Amino acid sequence: MSNSLDSQTFLDGLARFAQVRIEVADRLDRMTQTLERSEIQAEQGSGKLALEQEIADLSKLSQNLRQGKFRLLVLGDMKRGKSTFLNALIGENLLPSDVNPCTALLTVLRYGESKTVTVHFNDGSQPEQINFKDFKQRYTIDPAEAKRLETEQKQAFPTVDYAVVDYPLPLLKQGIEIVDSPGLNDTEARNALSLGYINNCHAILFVLRASQPCTLGERRYLENYIKGRGLTIFFLINAWDQVKESLIDPDDPEELAEAAQKLRQVFAANLTDYCQETGVDLYDDRVFEISSLQALRRRVKAADADLSGTGFPEFLAALNVFLTQERAVAELRQARTLARQATSNVQGAIQRRIPLLENDIEELKRRITSVEPEFRQLHQIRDQFQAEIQTLQAERSQALAASFKQYVLSLGDTFEADFLRYQPELGFLDFLSSSKRESFEAGLRQAFAQYFNDKLATWTRSAEQEMQQAFETLATSAQTYGASYAKVTEAIAAKLTGEPLLPNTSQPDAEDAPAWAKWAAGIFSLTRGNLAGVALAGAGFDWKNILLNFVTVLGIGSVITALTGIVLGPIGLALMGFGVGLLQTEQGRREMVKAARREIVKHLPQVADQQSPKVAEAIAECFKTYAQEVGDRINADIQARQAELDNLVKQKEVIEINQGAEIDRLQQTMQELTETNQQVEAIYQQFLVG
Repeated sequence: MSNSLDSQTFLDGLARFAQVRIEVADRLDRMTQTLERSEIQAEQGSGKLALEQEIADLSKLSQNLRQGKFRLLVLGDMKRGKSTFLNALIGENLLPSDVNPCTALLTVLRYGESKTVTVHFNDGSQPEQINFKDFKQRYTIDPAEAKRLETEQKQAFPTVDYAVVDYPLPLLKQGIEIVDSPGLNDTEARNALSLGYINNCHAILFVLRASQPCTLGERRYLENYIKGRGLTIFFLINAWDQVKESLIDPDDPEELAEAAQKLRQVFAANLTDYCQETGVDLYDDRVFEISSLQALRRRVKAADADLSGTGFPEFLAALNVFLTQERAVAELRQARTLARQATSNVQGAIQRRIPLLENDIEELKRRITSVEPEFRQLHQIRDQFQAEIQTLQAERSQALAASFKQYVLSLGDTFEADFLRYQPELGFLDFLSSSKRESFEAGLRQAFAQYFNDKLATWTRSAEQEMQQAFETLATSAQTYGASYAKVTEAIAAKLTGEPLLPNTSQPDAEDAPAWAKWAAGIFSLTRGNLAGVALAGAGFDWKNILLNFVTVLGIGSVITALTGIVLGPIGLALMGFGVGLLQTEQGRREMVKAARREIVKHLPQVADQQSPKVAEAIAECFKTYAQEVGDRINADIQARQAELDNLVKQKEVIEINQGAEIDRLQQTMQELTETNQQVEAIYQQFLVG
């Protein structure tokens, strides 16, 4: 990437968007206040318009904008310089830089007025605040001890869940939160912990090392956990300055250029597939050669130090474009859409209300009775959509459970060929030594666990693709049902007002769809939503997180533990019968794999039978959650429309409504709302042009 950016310009860009966020949030608050005031005044007028949903949605999105965070998830294998990179990014030697995967804590770095570290536990203990010196000392252990724990599959701090670091840094004050994950190629539990944060982060910063280009573990993690998830990934090739140190003649520019070019080719061959977005190659905007230690040394001396030659200016430029343009536009578009929708909904409610004010109570009741068939149609549309969701739920849960079962049963077919690449460098004679046998078995256990983990991850990615297609189908159906719903509500309005229903020959417009249909189609977030901004996740419905969390709770990961435990015992017996000569040959390795396959094949049917119902349950849970939310939103819309009429009837029964004053009040509400909505539009358009 040719463009570069200094740290201050990066901060200025974040600060600008933070200010725009506040400006939009202020307008949404103003719209909320207008509606709340109107509903209070309506109690002495023609009755409330049932605007609870609009008020809640506007208020929630305003709150999200004010508290909006850019979450960056840092991933990387051990000894890649993740902590050094983070320290260089924030400009202080803040985080421990010698933490190994088996001891690393998932650490959330966020802005705070004071410097604190809060350690959270998974055993019910109260969180503990400690100082930075204790944090570094307590959670960094000697590398030899770390290796021993890794070999024994033990955790140094099994009761620790994660740590939160609050720190008064300018970068963090602009809404940046950095999630520093445990190392890759680690235990299934830690992989699940990192994965649980992926869908809640805006970008992944994947740290590699120039001296170890794309190891098997890194490629495995990218293929199994990252590829195909629609995530924005920045690859940071750290310690690029050390390429020169590995040369025979470090001062020879030709030798350096040749070595750097070969290294770039290796990384390009391995990373290009993960830098594609909608068919566009973004490699040059996503992959950066950096020297974190150099950058850190400079920034420790001066926060605004020139970082030229470290790769940081180029990386910051790309991150700035993503956060303050691509991501920012998506968030502001969401606010603009919601402001438009709320304005349209209130305008419709007021237009329905004004013509009814001149009717006496009996005529009003007659007209309300006349639209009962149309209200029944709204319920029918809800039931039809939910029935479609339930049908798809049954189909997908059964099909994917069967797919999982067949996949597990087929593992034995390719096990011998597949497992050879996982087999660790083991001294087979160590098995005959009682003092070394525990270490031997630990290495073998880890190899089997990684194999089963990767196989299940491969199936999961395939299942996710099928689920994505299913929810894309439901998004399309939501738009179709929404169009039908809108036609019925237009008919209701025509009957109530006595005005003829105009024929509509145009195609349905997404902007005119009811709010529930927009949510169901993934057009924008509402009250219960998040700001993930990806497919249906952007609508406040993230089936990937539901699936991940549900599978984790059910214990699909226990398949790995179960199969690994099944295999180790018989392998030991097989090795005892091989003899010293066979143990020392490659044929011995192959015979061990054959022994493992024989045991696996025996137990795969039981595992498949036990786990496939859990898969079906996890898949069904995604659809059930979606169906429940869709039903709740449609019911809320129907009830709000009925409440509009009921409120008017009640008011007419108890007070004499001043028709002229009430019309003026309603029109004033509409004018205020429209003007504020136009201000949101103006801020949005101005931001687009810079």
